[in-house]
Amino acid sequence: MIGDIRETEECQLKDPMDLFHSGQVVKICAPMVRYSKLAFRTLVRKYSCDLCYTPMIVAADFVRSAKARDSEFTTNKGDHPLIVQFAAKEAQVLCDAARIVCPFADGIDLNCGCPQRIHEDLKRTVDLCQKAEAAGVSWITVHGRSIEERHQPVHYDAIKIIKQSMSIPVVANGDIKTLKDAENVHHLTEADGIMVARGLLANPAMFAGYEETPFQCIQDWVDIALEHGTPFTCFHHHLMYMMERITSKQEKKVFNVLSSTSAVLDYLNDHYGVW
Repeated sequence: MIGDIRETEECQLKDPMDLFHSGQVVKICAPMVRYSKLAFRTLVRKYSCDLCYTPMIVAADFVRSAKARDSEFTTNKGDHPLIVQFAAKEAQVLCDAARIVCPFADGIDLNCGCPQRIHEDLKRTVDLCQKAEAAGVSWITVHGRSIEERHQPVHYDAIKIIKQSMSIPVVANGDIKTLKDAENVHHLTEADGIMVARGLLANPAMFAGYEETPFQCIQDWVDIALEHGTPFTCFHHHLMYMMERITSKQEKKVFNVLSSTSAVLDYLNDHYGVW
């Protein structure tokens, strides 16, 4: 659903470009299928995340199905600035989907393939980005790998070349797992923003400067997830990511097979004395 309409009507949409014009590097939560939903966006916003994306939404399904709309897009008045990302093959379908969410979102993003964002011939990528700029897009995010590359190092030099070829903001994405990584990537690419996916799953407080997930962040996630009625699988998986670096192998074996919210709360109470 699109939030609580009474609440959403009171929300103040924000111009994300104000962030890029601030002179600071914009810290962005990436569009992650299944994960970057309202509850998680609420969490990372508490820890210095400037801009959040929804998960990638298939525009055709979103337009066609009320069930898909209810499942894929929920927001509220605190969930801003917010970018809704669609995958679409046809311009009209993208337009139709954008019209549905535009009263509730601060921007629309078109997924052009991740990590398919850099051609081996970089001139083709620069040309594509310049055509997008000419078409009127506000900014471009570049994942610095080619279609064949999954786990190879990110080509930050390529992102820098793209940045130097554009007059609109460019956001760098790929293998950013700590705030120090974000600072280094900004230095290497001169990008206007840094987008993080898995790094934020492992540590939602990353942008606030924490090297590991602080226990307060885990507490916040439990409170937020329960308040939003987050399905157990999603609730549990986020905790598995957050606790990956701060629990022993034996503890992981126990925690990762828990099968109910009450079992998770009991585990946290037994180990940390909170719930």
